[in-house]
Amino acid sequence: MCNFESVAKFMAIAAVAVLASTPFAAAQQGGKYWVPAAQSATYAVSDARKPETSRATAETRKRSAFARMHNPAAPKGKEHHLILQVNSNDPAAMNLSLNNATNVAEYYKGLGEKVKIEVVTFGPGLHMLREDTSPVKARIEEMALSTPEVSFKACGNTQEKMQKAENKSIPIIKQAEVVKSGVVRVMELQEKGWAYVKP
Repeated sequence: MCNFESVAKFMAIAAVAVLASTPFAAAQQGGKYWVPAAQSATYAVSDARKPETSRATAETRKRSAFARMHNPAAPKGKEHHLILQVNSNDPAAMNLSLNNATNVAEYYKGLGEKVKIEVVTFGPGLHMLREDTSPVKARIEEMALSTPEVSFKACGNTQEKMQKAENKSIPIIKQAEVVKSGVVRVMELQEKGWAYVKP
């Protein structure tokens, strides 16, 4: 009987020792220091332990930032989209459109973000992209080299009407692309979420 009691006492002491050491070990692994409940009110973390805690916190933050940077599921920078409409044969309006396009492209380049800008011409605005009548042809040629984010679209319907009215072929500058309808092009881009501006 005496043997059983001593075994039971030994097992009880061992169980208490295991239970007491487990929270301490778990707390140490988590980077925190375990303080017995009886001493918690009077125990202060020493200055020697504070740098270890702040170093551990800094290391955790650094790892989190690194993981966000290299996580393929992390959201990428947004690509911005802008339509600039030109529908008048006014050199001031054409230059204003080119100014707007240049300013927007430079703004997003400065932020390191992508942007696509389309200048869509139709009606009298087609003169902007006509080889024979464009008052801004030289500027568009220069922009095509310096600002590839900007593209130019010429309305095919307007081109056909001008060809019939003038009884001659209407050449479009090589930096522009002819689309079936300028208005439809504006509509379709807006339906895809592009921002619309008429300077």
